[in-house]
Amino acid sequence: MLEQLSDLVKQFGNEAVVNNKAVPNELNEGVMDEASTSIFSGLQKIISEGGADKIGELFNGNNAGSSSNPVVQQLTEQLSGNLGQKFGLSSSDASGVAGSLIPKVLGSLIGKAKNPNDKSFEISDIVNSLSGGAGNSAVMDAIQKYGGQFGLDQNNDGKVDMGDAMEALNKKGGLGGLLGKFFGK
Repeated sequence: MLEQLSDLVKQFGNEAVVNNKAVPNELNEGVMDEASTSIFSGLQKIISEGGADKIGELFNGNNAGSSSNPVVQQLTEQLSGNLGQKFGLSSSDASGVAGSLIPKVLGSLIGKAKNPNDKSFEISDIVNSLSGGAGNSAVMDAIQKYGGQFGLDQNNDGKVDMGDAMEALNKKGGLGGLLGKFFGK
């Protein structure tokens, strides 16, 4: 997923980085690499700290490209700090790069993941990458929290639990199918 994320950063990096006079040309590639790494590690950190609900909201909402989204804000702050620390960019220049790049990249990432005709980003692959493929218990927590809203109560008992998850897994062909149902694919 990091490679695909890097491609998105490069796609949006022309305006935010390459054509930005605040970023010296010799730093362009390093700044874009740092942006990719920061986004990936930032999303991993959110999940590891119990923020799977934030990630769930990011996928389900329509504000993944909005600077008012808490995930976008957190990743923008992280990247801004990293750019200042690693490349010596001023606080305002680093914030400008991060504030321009993060919303566009996340908006595109989520848009591609939610688009059933675009196979470049699959939600199940994203979740497996971010969670390290380890059980995805954080995703299950998010499913329990938001599942009723998205029709995941498979046995109509008023709650979303492992029974519903197992039934959905069987009906939808494994974890990828369940995540596709959860995230609207």
